[in-house]
Amino acid sequence: MKKILLALLTAAVVLTSCGPAKTEIELYYYKQENQDGLKLLVNEFQKDNPNISVKLLVIPNDADSAMSTRASQGELPAIMQMQSYARVQEYASKGYLVDLSGTEVISKVVDSSLPAVTYDGKPYALPMDFAGIGIIYNKDIFADLGLEPPETYDELEVVCEELQAAGIVPFAALLKENWSVGHFITMVHTALLQDVCSYDDFIAGMNSGDLSYGCVDTNRLFSILDFYGANMNSNAAEMDGAAQQRSFGTGEAAMMVQGLWGYIDAMKVNPDLNAGFIPFPVFNDPAKNKLYADVDSCFGISAQASEEEKAAAMAFLDWLSSEKGQKLWVENYKLTLSFKGADVSSLGGPYDDMMASVGEKGSLPWLFSQYPTVVFEDACKNGAQQYMLKSKTASQVIADIDSQWAAATK
Repeated sequence: MKKILLALLTAAVVLTSCGPAKTEIELYYYKQENQDGLKLLVNEFQKDNPNISVKLLVIPNDADSAMSTRASQGELPAIMQMQSYARVQEYASKGYLVDLSGTEVISKVVDSSLPAVTYDGKPYALPMDFAGIGIIYNKDIFADLGLEPPETYDELEVVCEELQAAGIVPFAALLKENWSVGHFITMVHTALLQDVCSYDDFIAGMNSGDLSYGCVDTNRLFSILDFYGANMNSNAAEMDGAAQQRSFGTGEAAMMVQGLWGYIDAMKVNPDLNAGFIPFPVFNDPAKNKLYADVDSCFGISAQASEEEKAAAMAFLDWLSSEKGQKLWVENYKLTLSFKGADVSSLGGPYDDMMASVGEKGSLPWLFSQYPTVVFEDACKNGAQQYMLKSKTASQVIADIDSQWAAATK
């Protein structure tokens, strides 16, 4: 009898110690603006899915080489946050991503967000946030000086003159890093394309070699970059993202050209910041001045992951689409959503301005997301930064973009 009881106890111990195994997956992300918000999201997911452990990996800028190395080794993270369009198309064409056709999570997103994650007619990622880049401005400073948010380029020039006269920096700078001015040059270029050709024709023409990046009014393009630089902090070359948001948040500068992720960090500097959000007015026709807004980031599942890891990754995407996941994404990660009927009312302020502007005027697509990745990461970002720092001429920037685009599409 004792032997039988001992055997049962031993079996019970074995069964207890052999509970469900925990699947460990890695989630790569590049948006470092609100790491605490993402960590909270992942922690809540793990509470709801105790058999899945998620390790976070951040590579904020120029992650191409790191991801290329991991891809060649068959070790891509199970979940990858990617910029929309070109990155998704590149990874899907190389067989790095799982086809999400027919999944429940894809059925929950608005149809207009699907082109951003589609390759060869199939969705290869989950579109998440709809983001905008434009002018974030301090409403209190504008009110104190009796200024209205500019709707035309001429009005912007007057606003900058008034701010300079009052001893206030018009635009908080960010030239120590290349990514923000990379967004700026492509934003202005995309706006100028409205006078030249359709966006699809531009991308097709560049890919075929029939067009130059200089097909727009390049004098206008670079004169706007000159104007932008002339209205920055005097130490612009030394300012990174944190310095930019500090300058804006403290009221040293009245405006910053940035995505709304920059507003989140500025709010950490000044929780009472009263800000608005408007398009950067390239033209004197207000109807043509639209926010640079599109699906920003998305999540893809690595085709190199094991079947168990793929299932865990899909569980994370499904959880993000749940009511709880959406609520936490908006309220803690501070980003909008691409899901049908998503509630973003808690974001308020500049986010309301973005949705109102897009609803009234439409938006400019994030065309840089359709450039070959190397063109945006190298030729546009570096070229714009080098131009602003007076180490490269306008014609050199255009020539570099053309040559790198041609090399990338051979």
